[in-house]
Amino acid sequence: MTDGDYLSGSQLFRRLKNGPHGHLVELYGARLAKDGFGRHGTWRSLNLVGALLSWASSSRLEPTDLNECVVDRYLEHRGSKQRLHPGDRAALNRLLAVLRETDVIAPALPSPITQEDQIFAGFSRYLRQERGLAPRSIITHAPIIRRFLVEVCPAGPEDLSRISQADVTRYIERHAGDASAASAKRMCWSLRAFLRYLHHCGLHPLGLDTSVPSIRRWKHASLPTYLSAAQVQKVLDGCDRSTARGRRDYAILTMLAKLGLRASEVATLTLDDIDWRSGEMHIHAKGRQRARMPLLPDVGAAIVAYLRNGRPTSACRRLFLRTLAPHVGFASGCAVTMIAKTALKRAGISGYAHHGAHIFRHSLATELLRSGATLSEIGQVLRHESHDTTRIYAKVDIEALRTLCLPWPGGVQ
Repeated sequence: MTDGDYLSGSQLFRRLKNGPHGHLVELYGARLAKDGFGRHGTWRSLNLVGALLSWASSSRLEPTDLNECVVDRYLEHRGSKQRLHPGDRAALNRLLAVLRETDVIAPALPSPITQEDQIFAGFSRYLRQERGLAPRSIITHAPIIRRFLVEVCPAGPEDLSRISQADVTRYIERHAGDASAASAKRMCWSLRAFLRYLHHCGLHPLGLDTSVPSIRRWKHASLPTYLSAAQVQKVLDGCDRSTARGRRDYAILTMLAKLGLRASEVATLTLDDIDWRSGEMHIHAKGRQRARMPLLPDVGAAIVAYLRNGRPTSACRRLFLRTLAPHVGFASGCAVTMIAKTALKRAGISGYAHHGAHIFRHSLATELLRSGATLSEIGQVLRHESHDTTRIYAKVDIEALRTLCLPWPGGVQ
């Protein structure tokens, strides 16, 4: 049953459409159908909107009075009587968007800009313009700096000039062991950049970035985590390609396994990035780079199967879309990582240090090395900027390393 068929046969929709706010309900129903909501999602959203409009009338509010504050009050009222669902607020915010598109209610008021927001806005501009960071890299700094300011500057941004070297050192000593060594290095990197920014724009008289200690972490100390070719095939075979979700996940996993793409590179692919005539794909690579990758036959076949019998109808140009409405692209590569984790768990593969999309990248490099490819060729396939990044895979070729071993003193032990 299609969305339009459900609306035409829904008693709830007919009742609301014949009510005092029938025109608004019709507009909202059209929006649900356009976004591709299924039967249950449409019923749930219409039920919520009907309850909101009924509550607003009993509270002597007109539809023109609706806004985010009114929605908050209604959800508080509803939550006191029954359990709220995770999508309730999104359903009502969708109603506000429909009302604003038709000029029924005023545009949303911008959130008040605090001093902290101004600091972060300036810091983001500095990272983008002065340091040349990509937006995805800039976002990673925000939670680290917010936590730092809450502890070191509890009175607010006016205390920025009072930050001392001892404050910075004590903060790092408290939190360096919270997670892995890699997380501690990222924390120090963010703090160093922020303290450098404070001095650069005159918010602190000293350049405290030099007071941030370095976190020792041995580079390439561990072996890369990888799967065997049989395990990779088992993961691919675990996708139920009789369903739309299974065809999508199979195409994603095939790209990870056969091309060694990163999760973010898969998530940001668009329909326009695929050149079917030349058999190539244009990848939005790391560091704001653009790269060309060959469209291998099995990868192309998986994409075609998804496009023909799996991809929802949507105006979004992203290649891979959410299966649940609204049918839009993934917000980030985290969704691709979760698809990979679910596939690994479904295949019964466990006991590895990493359970995500990147393990397929390591697996491809390891398989290429064992097939006779040189490290230089592997670096080209994985688009590594430094040869040092590729050299880590030399450690997995145990048989080749045996030829480099010196004889044990005194004979074989």
